[in-house]
Amino acid sequence: MAMTAQEIETLILEGIPDAKVIITDLRGDGDHYKAEVIAASFAGKTRVQQHQMVYKALKGNMGEALHALQLETSIPT
Repeated sequence: MAMTAQEIETLILEGIPDAKVIITDLRGDGDHYKAEVIAASFAGKTRVQQHQMVYKALKGNMGEALHALQLETSIPT
């Protein structure tokens, strides 16, 4: 069963409480999303480490309930 945008946002916020999360349904099919995650806790981390933090927050749902996720991470300016 696919995840909703709200479920994705909730998991990310639980794992990265200081994040601002913007979820976009790319195809309108509830299966292909873009997540923009902005968090001060990303400071000093590489892009790979930032993405790993998001994937960890998704608790193993990537590739299972969450089929496709285009991910953009950054620190607040």
